[in-house]
Amino acid sequence: MDRNIPEIEGKGIYCLILRNTACSVDVGRLGKIDIEDGYHIYVGSALGPGGLKRLQRHIRVSQEGNVSKAHWHIDYLFMHPAFDLVSVIYAHSSERMECLLAKRIGAENVPGFGCSDCNCRSHLFYRRNRPVEEIEEAFLYIFSTVPVTIENF
Repeated sequence: MDRNIPEIEGKGIYCLILRNTACSVDVGRLGKIDIEDGYHIYVGSALGPGGLKRLQRHIRVSQEGNVSKAHWHIDYLFMHPAFDLVSVIYAHSSERMECLLAKRIGAENVPGFGCSDCNCRSHLFYRRNRPVEEIEEAFLYIFSTVPVTIENF
């Protein structure tokens, strides 16, 4: 596995696309969730002091498959062997636009996942097929700019 992690600067909104086999995952206070075979899209924001450097952490944790303590819901998926991070898509922004992006992506989801700090139903969405182009189009719609897509870690 390639351990090269790109330098990512600034603040922004992102999606992590994970490919997985069917499984059950214990996600902290959310409890055990059953996950279908396919792709899952996690919508997040990186607006704090570290900004999009958070993506470097997500990529590293996904590659290593462990973390001393799960900090975010997504960490539980990274630590489970059924999941592989396949794409990172992001756009620079200093505004909280992740909920608009989550609503735009919508559809089948895991209730309560990744949205403890907002009123969204979920920030984790399911697709049977690879959703990269769909997610890029959602970013273009929300941000009126082409997002950055990183693949092949």
